[in-house]
Amino acid sequence: MFLGEHRLCLRPRGQGFQTLLEHQLSVLPEPEQRRDLVAASGDEIQRLRFLGSTDELVFEARSLVETRPAPPLESCFNGLEPPLPYPQGQLNSDLQGALEGWLPNGQHEPSAIELTQEALMGSNQQTLAFLKQLIELIQERVKYTQRHVGPAWPAGRTLRERIGSCRDLAMLMVACCRVVGLPARFVSGYQLQQPPPKEYDLHAWAEVYLPGAGWRGFDPSAGMEVNERYVVLATSSKPELTAAVSGSFSGPPGTNSELNWQIQIREDASATETPSRNLVQAA
Repeated sequence: MFLGEHRLCLRPRGQGFQTLLEHQLSVLPEPEQRRDLVAASGDEIQRLRFLGSTDELVFEARSLVETRPAPPLESCFNGLEPPLPYPQGQLNSDLQGALEGWLPNGQHEPSAIELTQEALMGSNQQTLAFLKQLIELIQERVKYTQRHVGPAWPAGRTLRERIGSCRDLAMLMVACCRVVGLPARFVSGYQLQQPPPKEYDLHAWAEVYLPGAGWRGFDPSAGMEVNERYVVLATSSKPELTAAVSGSFSGPPGTNSELNWQIQIREDASATETPSRNLVQAA
């Protein structure tokens, strides 16, 4: 088969509440061209181009990341927690892409609006109470399940099916936050679990821009604010742009493809106090 251009989001974020100490990426076959670039989100990604044919494509990424707890949200507002809906005119215009709905005309899905209004009524229009109430409603209405194949579902389908993967729940939370004027985006990365699962997988959650606090992560699958046990790989207002690996290949009729992956995560045993130092190995 012949390989088309591939886009990689395998390099952990090196800013905010995590520091990238080491990162190594090996690719077989060796690409003819590697290009490092900074995406619109500020994340570092790679584009690869290949020559010749091959019968397999292997990526192996190894990273050492130091994570730190974020300051408590309450301390970021100085007693001036913004009420909701948040007026768009007070936001930086750079955040506009993180406010649009998923419908073709940029409007919001009716089901997302309905769920948002319910969370808003139960929170006295206060931002932090709204986010907590929204996560509780999502967990109440949607049962979490693993789904390895396919893109993130739109909010309407997730609420209709009453079941969804981490990326579906993240998509739902993003949609609802945007309804009340809170910029939100999709995040792909790793979540360190205790006790560790038999097999790790990529995880997805939401980041919400809170005036006074900046971008902060929320995980509707786990029902909590993101902490130092999360490692960000990529963020975007469009979920498809956070895929760890995306690309194309071509071959003769009848060519079949098979995808296999393995993720290993180890927390540094010497990290008994924050900041925690996490060794993330992905292959």
